[in-house]
Amino acid sequence: MGLKRWLLLVGVGTAVSSLGLVNLLFLLERQSWLPISVYDLLTLRFLPAPWHIALPLLLGGVFIVWGVLRLGRALTAPFQIPDASVAERIYEHSRQKRGPNIVAIGGGTGMPGLLRGLTEYTRNITAIVTVADDGGSSGRLRREFGLLPPGDFRNNIAALSRDEALMTQVLQYRFGAAIGGENGHSPLQGHAFGNLLLAALTGITGSFDEALLAAERVLSLRGRVLPSTLADVALAADILLPDGTLQQVVGESKIPEVNGRIQQVYLQPGEVRAYPAALQAIFQADLIVMGPGSLYTSILPNLLVPDLAEALLHARAPKIYICNLATQPGETDNYSVADHVATLFQHIPTGCLDMVLANDNLSIPPDRGGGNTIYVQLTPPENLPMVTADLVDEARPWRHDGAKLAQAVMRLLS
Repeated sequence: MGLKRWLLLVGVGTAVSSLGLVNLLFLLERQSWLPISVYDLLTLRFLPAPWHIALPLLLGGVFIVWGVLRLGRALTAPFQIPDASVAERIYEHSRQKRGPNIVAIGGGTGMPGLLRGLTEYTRNITAIVTVADDGGSSGRLRREFGLLPPGDFRNNIAALSRDEALMTQVLQYRFGAAIGGENGHSPLQGHAFGNLLLAALTGITGSFDEALLAAERVLSLRGRVLPSTLADVALAADILLPDGTLQQVVGESKIPEVNGRIQQVYLQPGEVRAYPAALQAIFQADLIVMGPGSLYTSILPNLLVPDLAEALLHARAPKIYICNLATQPGETDNYSVADHVATLFQHIPTGCLDMVLANDNLSIPPDRGGGNTIYVQLTPPENLPMVTADLVDEARPWRHDGAKLAQAVMRLLS
């Protein structure tokens, strides 16, 4: 926990101070300024010689330990939480603070599970999130207030918050219809509380990136969440329709709704600058992870920022792509692992990836959890190593198990 060195320092300081007191006693005795009876009492001369050393050491040690423990309890009492001892919290803080610097790039609902698992190993986590979302509550706030879409940021902030279970419920809470609202509806209906919190912090701090920093402090995050860019961008796609025609679709939420096969995605405008703190995190990382998440609408919108892709190309850290467990209707129908990787390399340089991590547990029934999971087949990509592991959440087989995924990532790092 990093405490022994400081306890040793306290002990050495006490010993040095005690040496000064001993010399003072000798001086007082030599100068006859101290009665001989008092001197004998303070130096324990009335006891056998071995006790002259043993008794002061024993009593002094007891007093030091007792004082340190009482001081520690007094200082930590305001910060104690139920079901967690102070020693456990100090140990976890010290261990996680020394953990590796991990950068996760993506968005959507896939990445929070990874972040949740990684918090068991390190606090040095940076989530770089897409700003192309334009649907639901995020889209409404974006259109009405000119904000960057807060939805993906909210999901990842909840995953990194210290009291993750409670904060997830709070930040993900959506307001329903209120009695007395216009036409039976409230202006807050459908908005997530976390989105409104980020909107409020943006108004208070004056910018969205400052709002994220404020949320990091307020919620005691075990990491940080950054945008890939501060520019107001839209995601566009060229989609091949069943009749053979090519249609351009603009809007992240509209792309999966088109009945066709995505050929290419790109940002409008295309030449936008990456957020500087995101670039710095990439260059300082020990490991860079892309995904899990929607290939076209969560991961690629980040990688299409030119500066960010260039930073990945020159980053020293290993770069791993975590392939989705299941195909996503409207985006990756019938895609294998090789198809996912080929799509990435269609949009970014090959040097931006070093390895792909995929799930090899395909034994869970596809209909478990009420879904209809279609697993991504383990066709290995060309010219890129593929590592497989059991990553599936057995209750919801279309999603990764955060703990399994974090273990696999840490094994690759080590």
